[in-house]
Formats: sequence, structure tokens, C-alpha cells
Amino acid sequence: MANRTVKDAKSVHGTNPQYLVEKIIRSRIYDSKYWKEECFALTAELLVDKAMELRFIGGVYGGNVKPTPFLCLTLKMLQIQPEKDIVVEFIKNEEFKYVRALGAFYMRLTGTSLDCYKYLEPLYNDNRKLRRQNRQAQFELVHMDELIDELLREERVCDVILPRIQKRHLLEENNEIEAKISSLEDDLDEEMEIEEAELSKYKLVENAKPKEKKESRKRERSRSKERHRSRSRERERHHKKDKEKDRRDRDKNRDRRDRDKDKDKKRRDDDRKRR
Repeated sequence: MANRTVKDAKSVHGTNPQYLVEKIIRSRIYDSKYWKEECFALTAELLVDKAMELRFIGGVYGGNVKPTPFLCLTLKMLQIQPEKDIVVEFIKNEEFKYVRALGAFYMRLTGTSLDCYKYLEPLYNDNRKLRRQNRQAQFELVHMDELIDELLREERVCDVILPRIQKRHLLEENNEIEAKISSLEDDLDEEMEIEEAELSKYKLVENAKPKEKKESRKRERSRSKERHRSRSRERERHHKKDKEKDRRDRDKNRDRRDRDKDKDKKRRDDDRKRR
């Protein structure tokens, strides 16, 4: 039948390669129009032409679970099981980004842990944009390096459960893979070298002008002392003014009280005379 895996196909992760896609999604793919019209009798050579026609990635969409052409071609690759060299060429293809995405997705499904890290990690340097169709049949924007990160870290991508792979640090501890070298390390090293050069220049300038620094410090100290003295003088002046004002106020109050006393005394004397 057209939906059977090829006879000489090898089992992948201990099972039929097509069984890596869930049964209900697999049946939806078999019933889809794209599968019947475009994927019938495809060989590994003809599959390349179909992959170049891809315009977006994605899994299934809509309420009736329709598969995307990307997912149909993935299942077709699982069915015909192309040679590893062809898949590697898909991944290395720089002209057609969706061909690269298809090859990376297939490698993640069928490859060993070493192959996944070996062939997918270099794609972290690919920042091209990809269109992805979500479950609501709406398109969203992702980048190639984001897709690769999802393939190596997430459990499900494009509605397909990914086989488990070993953690990278375990492979490094067993000396099965080299330590990861980020492309950003070169930029960091250059920045560190520039900072060290600027720091050395600054130190040379500092050592060449120690006297000027001392003199400037002395000038700053003398200026601060002068400012402190002027402030203390200002405070003393204000203090004296306040004292003088208080004294005048006391004298005025005393005179007022004396006048009031004289007036009272005069009023009492007048009252006595009248009596």
C-alpha cells in the first residue's frame, strides 16, 4: 500500500519510523489532499523539489486537524527513509531555509544524540526568519535558531513528540562530544582585550602625572577649607544678627511695660483725687 514504510527501512528508536508520528495525526495526513496528490510515489530525489516549494512550517491546524505540507513531507521522509547523506545535505542547504528546517526536524526525529548535537548546533548561527502556522491556522514569525533551540530542548515541536536524547553535559563528561564553544566568545574576548588595553593606557597616564594629581588634590583641599571658613563666617554673622534682633526686641518690650505701668499709676492717682 502507498502508506506503508519501505521494506528495507531500518527501525528507528526501536519502532517503525512512521510510528514516531501519533496515530491520529498520521491518519489525518493519509486522508489529506496534499498527501494524496503531492506525496504519492515520491522518491528521495523528487522529495527535494517538494521541499523547495515549502513556504512555512507547522504541525496541524483547524478544528478538524488538518496537517501542513511540512508535516506531510516529514512523514513521507519517515516512510521512504532517505540516506543520512541526503538529510545532511538538507541541513547544510543555505539557499532554501525551509529545506534546512525539514532536514533538521527529520534529523531530530531519527538521529542519535550525537548526530543531533553535531548537525543541529551549528544552525544556531542561522538567524533567518521562518513562518510557522499555529493551531488556529494563523501565521507567526520565528527564527531558525529558535526552531533549533526548541528541537534540542522541548518535548513536542510541530505537534510531534520528539524522542528523548541525552543531555549534552553527560556526553561531554563521557568524552563523546567536545565542549560547546559559543560564537559569542570571540566577541567577548575582543571586548576584554580592548578593555585591558584601555585600562593599561589609563594606568600609564596616571603614573606619568602623579605630581599634578597631588597638586590638584591640594588645591581641592584648600578650596574646601575656604568654603568651610566662609560658611562658618556666614553662620557667625547670622548668629550675631539674630542676637542683636533679640536684644532690640527685649528692650522694646521692657519700654512698653514701663509705659504701661506709668499709665496705670497715673490713672490710679487721678481716681484718688476725684474721690
